[in-house]
Amino acid sequence: MNQQLGLTQIKRLAQYKDRWTSYGANTGIIELSEKPTVKVLRAIDIFKDYDETFLEKISQDISIARWKKDTVLFEEGSYIDVAFFIVSGSVDMSLQQQERLPSQDTPIFDASRTVMRGVMELRKQEEQQAGGQTVFQSQVSQQQSSKTQISFLSTMDFDLAPGTSIRLGAGELFGEIGALSGWPQSVTARTATECEFVQIRLPALRLMRRRSAALKDRLDKLYRERALSSQLKATPLFSACSEDFLQQLANKVQLVSCEPDEIITNEGAEADALYLVRSGFVKLSQAMGEGQIVVSYLSKGSTLGEAELLIEGLSGWLYTASSQANSELVKVSRKDFEDLLKQYPAVERLLWSSVIARTKEAGYSKKNIRQSEFISTALDKGLVEGNSILMIDLNTCTRCDDCVRGCASTHGGIPRFVREGDKYENFLITRACYHCRDPLCLVGCPTGAIRRAKVGDVVEIDPKLCIGCSTCYNNCPYDAITMYETGEVWPKDMIPEGLRGKERQLATKCDLCYTDPAGPACVRSCPNGCAYRVGSIEEFRNLIR
Repeated sequence: MNQQLGLTQIKRLAQYKDRWTSYGANTGIIELSEKPTVKVLRAIDIFKDYDETFLEKISQDISIARWKKDTVLFEEGSYIDVAFFIVSGSVDMSLQQQERLPSQDTPIFDASRTVMRGVMELRKQEEQQAGGQTVFQSQVSQQQSSKTQISFLSTMDFDLAPGTSIRLGAGELFGEIGALSGWPQSVTARTATECEFVQIRLPALRLMRRRSAALKDRLDKLYRERALSSQLKATPLFSACSEDFLQQLANKVQLVSCEPDEIITNEGAEADALYLVRSGFVKLSQAMGEGQIVVSYLSKGSTLGEAELLIEGLSGWLYTASSQANSELVKVSRKDFEDLLKQYPAVERLLWSSVIARTKEAGYSKKNIRQSEFISTALDKGLVEGNSILMIDLNTCTRCDDCVRGCASTHGGIPRFVREGDKYENFLITRACYHCRDPLCLVGCPTGAIRRAKVGDVVEIDPKLCIGCSTCYNNCPYDAITMYETGEVWPKDMIPEGLRGKERQLATKCDLCYTDPAGPACVRSCPNGCAYRVGSIEEFRNLIR
């Protein structure tokens, strides 16, 4: 038994080292700790609220590192799964880009499912009217309708002007907003002096926040100070509101963090607030017979509670709302909601458009069970995340595998998807990259090999940077990334040193053949025209019809 425990401990320590060697020996790290002991963690301020058993549990996701002066920890647009607690030294957080990054300009949620649709419809109607400004135009900030000039639920974790910076010192925490929400970093972090950090990976950070009310309050306070009012301002629902009003609102709202399957509202219970989804997905269900039926879902930027608060005599929740995964929400109390409508009546018009659209969708789902099943499938299989999903019509597919061969011939003999997957009616949802709106695969890549290609929604892997660590492979919930042996070994001067002499493997995935004007080889290679790329669940629904 003791021998088995010893082997387990050795294996866990090896896994720990492997996870942190991703930073390599040439990145600016002077020293990296072994897995810290409970005694070491208890001496650090941020861990003082936790017992020894808990600290031992999370220690595998914590490291203590010393970094050289003038080292970039992460850049604007990068995805990280680490929060940095400064033990000593100072760090400059700066916004280098004079223009916003493509990932920041693009709405990071499905605009067709939010009040954004109402904003654009109302603006279009008013532009067609003759005469001066309407009430709505005077209340809503004059943003252009260009996609590159609108940012909703912005990815900002620091509210900085381009070319400016702020300095953080000992005892401060940063990187936690992007890590917890899965958003790209909006600033560049560079050490101003030699620094010592406690680096907390996402699994430990989530557990710490759930266990300690003090840490949750601390993280919420940082979010309110650094980002919340600016993010509310950048959301269509609040774009008409003054800076002072939004700052007051940001100090009042409750920040709600939900675990997978956690119930947010119960149908029929007293409705007391408006919820705004800032990350994740929320499933909406209603009672039908003796059970529940899924009628709709919410994504980033969507609101819940507008009908309950707007319709007189309606005091109970219309839906049972549950978190599909880890979700973050902003909760606005009934009183603050009423104050908002009094000062900014244009907001009410937007909310009514959301009420009408959701009521129609819920009614249709209850009358058409297939619609409810479709929504459930879209949530369970992650289709709501996808920007490009490869579907194959099994009624016409002859299983010739020309799609796979076409993909392989385009990518040096290595196919980048598998003609397998889940089935829905007569369609096969293949194991090909969805090119998600919030790609989990981007989080934690040690070298930046997997990244946005800055061409549409394409996520690609650069084989020149990939070290085969399998982080993206393990993070992808849809089995869309494969690892393959190259037949080579890593050279003797390889960084990190742990790879030297080992067999070289790389990660690979679909890149939509974005460099080929002819488009994805999988679709154009199909002799029967039964392979399709769909960009949303609406397109998939239309394909089924």
